Amino acid sequence: MKNILLSLFRNALVVILFTLNYSAFAQNPATSIDASRYSTLQQAVDALPAGGGIVILPPGNYEINKPVVIKTENTRLQGSGGSTHLINQNTSGEPAILVRADKGTLFRLELSGFRISGNKQSGDGIYMEKVQELMITDMTIDHNGGHGINMKDCTENPRIANCNLNYNIKAGINIDGGHDIVVSGNQFEENQDALRIKDGFNLTMTGNNIDDHLRHGVVVENTYGSIISSNMIEECQGTAIILTAPDSPANRFCYGITISSNVIAHHLGGGIELNNAWGCSVSANTFTLVHNFSILAGPGTGGITITGNNFSNSRGKLGVRNEKNPFTWDVGSGVLLKSASDVTISGNFFGKLTTEAVKADDTSSGILVSGNLMTELNQGAQGLKIAIDLGAAKEVLVKDNLIRD
Repeated sequence: MKNILLSLFRNALVVILFTLNYSAFAQNPATSIDASRYSTLQQAVDALPAGGGIVILPPGNYEINKPVVIKTENTRLQGSGGSTHLINQNTSGEPAILVRADKGTLFRLELSGFRISGNKQSGDGIYMEKVQELMITDMTIDHNGGHGINMKDCTENPRIANCNLNYNIKAGINIDGGHDIVVSGNQFEENQDALRIKDGFNLTMTGNNIDDHLRHGVVVENTYGSIISSNMIEECQGTAIILTAPDSPANRFCYGITISSNVIAHHLGGGIELNNAWGCSVSANTFTLVHNFSILAGPGTGGITITGNNFSNSRGKLGVRNEKNPFTWDVGSGVLLKSASDVTISGNFFGKLTTEAVKADDTSSGILVSGNLMTELNQGAQGLKIAIDLGAAKEVLVKDNLIRD
C-alpha cells in the first residue's frame, strides 16, 4: 500500500510540474515565422513573441530603407543562402540590421544563411549592442558604407564563423568591448581593415583568409590574453597585424597575446607591428615578400619572444619587376627594434632579405639574438652587408648564429 501511495504521489508531482512548465511556456512561447507572409521584414520580426523564435527568410531581394530592428532574445534569422539578399538602400549611414534591447541586454541572437549589401552612404551591415552569446554564421556581408559587422559591448561569448566579409568601407568586423570571442573560418576581402578590436580579451582568431585590404589586416587595441593563429594574410596596403597602433593614447596596451603559425605575405607596410605590447609570443609564422619590416617591436614593447619564424623573399620566383607596382618587387625584411626591451630572437631562419636580419636603435635594450640561421642578407645595401646591427643598444648578447654569405 505504501509503495502504491508513493507511486501515485510521484505521478501527481510530474503532472503538476509539467502543467507549471507548460503554463510558463504558453505565456512566453518561442515560435516560427515565415517572412513571406508579411509585407515587410520588420513586420515579420515584430511578430516574434518575447520568448523569441526563428524568422525564415525565403529566397528573394529584400530592399530596405531603414534598419530591421531586432529586440527579442533567443531569436534566429535564417535565410536560404545567397539567394536571400537584404539590400540596404539607406543613404544616411544607418545599418541594415540593428540588434539592441530597449534596455538591458539580449541573449542568444543568431543570424545565418543570407546576404547583406549596402552602398557607400549606408551604415554597417549588422550593428549589435549589448548582445550576449551571439552567433553569426554562413553570411555574406559586402559593400556596406560602414563596418560589415559592428559589435558594441557584446561582452559575452560572441562567435562569427564561415562568413564572407568583403568590400566594406570600414572594417569587415569591428569589436568594441568583448571577451571569449571566436572569429574562425571566415573570408575577408578588400575591406579597409579585416578585423579591429579594442577593450577586449580572449580573442581566438584562427583559420581565416584575409586578402587585399586597403589598409591593415588585424588591429588589436587595449586587449590581452588572445591568440591569432593559422590565418592566411596577404597583400595589405598597410600592415598585416598590429598590436596597438603607434598613434594610440599612451594608456592603450596589449599583453599576453600569441601570434603563431600565420602566413604573412606580400604587404607593403609591414608584417607584425608591436607597440606598447608586453609578454607576447611571435612564433612559427612565415613572412614572405614583406616590405619595410616583418616584425617591428616599437616603443613600450618588452618581454617578447620571437622564435621559429621564417623570413624570406621568393628567391626569384615572383617574376618581372615593375618599378611602378611594389607588389612585383622581390623583397624580404627582418626584425626591427625601436625603443624595445627584453626581446628574445632565437631559432629563426632569415634568407635573401633586402634588410638586415635584426636591427635595433640606440634606445633598445636587453636583446638576445641566438641560434638563428642567416643567409644572403641586406641585399639592398650598396656597401658592407650586415646581418645583425644592434648599434648602441644596451645589454645585448649575440651568440651561436650561423651566418652565411
